[in-house]
Amino acid sequence: MMKSTRAFSRPEPRRAGNAFVITSMLLSLCVLSLVRARYSSSPNYAKQRASPEIETAMDSIKMVTGQSRKIALNGDREGALGKRAEENRAATAAVVEKLQKPICVETSRRSDLCEAEGDVRVQGSSQTVFVPATLTSQEWKVKPYARKNDQFALSNVKEWTLKPFPGDDPPPSCTENHTVPAVVFSTAGFTGNLFHDFTDVLVPLFITAGRFDGEVQFVVAEAKSWWLSKFGAILSQLSKYEVIDADADADGGAVRCFPRVITGLSFHKELGVDPSKPPGGSRSMADFKAMLRRAYGLERETAEPSGGSAWDVRRKPRLLIISRRGSRMLLNERGMADMAMSLGFDVRTAEPEIATDLGKFARLVNSADVMVGVHGAGLTNLVFLPKGAVVIQVVPMGDLTWLARDTFGNPAPAMELHYLEYLIQADESTLSDQYPKDHPVFTDPQSIHRKGWNELSRVYLENQNVKPHLGRLRLTLLQALEFLPHTNINKMAQ
Repeated sequence: MMKSTRAFSRPEPRRAGNAFVITSMLLSLCVLSLVRARYSSSPNYAKQRASPEIETAMDSIKMVTGQSRKIALNGDREGALGKRAEENRAATAAVVEKLQKPICVETSRRSDLCEAEGDVRVQGSSQTVFVPATLTSQEWKVKPYARKNDQFALSNVKEWTLKPFPGDDPPPSCTENHTVPAVVFSTAGFTGNLFHDFTDVLVPLFITAGRFDGEVQFVVAEAKSWWLSKFGAILSQLSKYEVIDADADADGGAVRCFPRVITGLSFHKELGVDPSKPPGGSRSMADFKAMLRRAYGLERETAEPSGGSAWDVRRKPRLLIISRRGSRMLLNERGMADMAMSLGFDVRTAEPEIATDLGKFARLVNSADVMVGVHGAGLTNLVFLPKGAVVIQVVPMGDLTWLARDTFGNPAPAMELHYLEYLIQADESTLSDQYPKDHPVFTDPQSIHRKGWNELSRVYLENQNVKPHLGRLRLTLLQALEFLPHTNINKMAQ
């Protein structure tokens, strides 16, 4: 007997569509349960929202599920249910991936960043950040200082642990609730050296916290009161809240609860911001310098005469000579100043020290149009120079051009500065008094470099002073004048 062919009636695809809708709704409920588990235990849950990425993905799930329901009710005419199923799976996967992403990631060769969102609790006494178990099932460890591969720098930086809430026991109770995100970082490492203050901490802090527009709380480990005071004007530009000393919290056993905690700072490059990299997006060193102008009330945005007219005998371009003591000193500083004045410069000489009032020194630097100094931390003050100014780095002998450019030469253009170098020769260096002319210190500097940083530093940085040839330096200063707007060199030199 021939088997009869059974027609597929209209209600059956509708039932299949309904089954799909139910499946989609179940997937959505599963994801929503994860989101709720992540956020609901927070004391500020009523005020919180999931991150924009999660909200967008959840909206996609709701939209796809709604569209699938319409298709199920009206009939699946062109395999639309299969297409919607794929879209629903993709939207669900986006939410799950967001929820299950690693807590800590390497943001550069110099920095790790750990981030947790939801009911997050910080215990300074144990250097621990407790996070919901839905975020991670493992512990993560990080030293919150942007020099991750430098073991010497990290030797005095305490390690912080991010761990999930204990499975059976309740998490530590909140002693204080906060409504804004927190950024945890250390001021140990090489802080106290102005270059490292900026490149290891302040610029990475700007990168990491700038996106919050002041609505962020700083939790500082290994806090130094003098450091917080010295850079207080910058910190107050990045956060509207008083800094929390994590070590001081240890005395009272405080547990601070935040809706979001970032542990560590994101590093892009030496004294630099890459606008193409997260977090923050599109911020630049020009923005960082604008923030410094606000912090210290710096008047000059651009290196030009007041009123925009030409330089003349009453309005001379200012040259600032950065002095040094101990090593890499300019032995003919007075002669340099006299020669510069003969070219028409108004010359100032200053030596920044660790106890120097940074605001006062920043205003002096901002008044300059050209700044010159031997390679060292003092040149970090270029961050206060106005746009279009010139920085001249005197590079000690020893094949150190790479070091000079990595630290100050390469960062300068992003700060909208002109950069020049003056390379010290053997007869301008006190090394000539210490070694014979045929010594590898002169004939093969790379052989000294191969012995490691300590030997390189001992020979070329710690035991060398310089005396630039005034005739050759004069040419460099004339080149600097050509960069300045509204400059008539012949008229100035009269």
